[in-house]
Amino acid sequence: MRTLVAYASKYGATEGIAQRIGTVLRDKGLDVEVRRCEDLDEVSGYDAYIVGSATYEFNWRKAARRFVRRNVDELAAHPVWLFSSGPVGTEQVDKNGQDVLKAAEPKQFSTYADLLHPRGMQVFRGAFDHEKLRGSDRLFAWMPAIRDILPQGDFREWPAIESWAASIADELQPVG
Repeated sequence: MRTLVAYASKYGATEGIAQRIGTVLRDKGLDVEVRRCEDLDEVSGYDAYIVGSATYEFNWRKAARRFVRRNVDELAAHPVWLFSSGPVGTEQVDKNGQDVLKAAEPKQFSTYADLLHPRGMQVFRGAFDHEKLRGSDRLFAWMPAIRDILPQGDFREWPAIESWAASIADELQPVG
């Protein structure tokens, strides 16, 4: 089962998630390629696709959105899963009492649900390091109010990521 894990990452946290998904799938016997969305021109020849992106302001990065638009027919014709990373911190519910991961779903999840009919969509916690920021992101993050709502640290929950990837591998394994 040849599988592509395509991702868009700005500072590396989503890339790490994509790489870990690829590792779990390989360990389960699948032929996996993990690639950045912007590096992919041709995506035919795979049996399944996992596409993920960092989320900023409830949107996937442009490279991931372009990737899906360019390849919508190919993706829709195969098993596909979507993931997103973004929320940082350890809170389970937000100030409105909503599940943090559910509240952080990108707009693309609802749009792509109708286009791609994904077998699964998952939001994972991300990582945030003030020192890695560049350009306007760096200026923005140094504002005291922003620093309060964006705690620094790596909040990726590796067991949850690995479990999700293992469930995909189980679905893709041939029966018998």
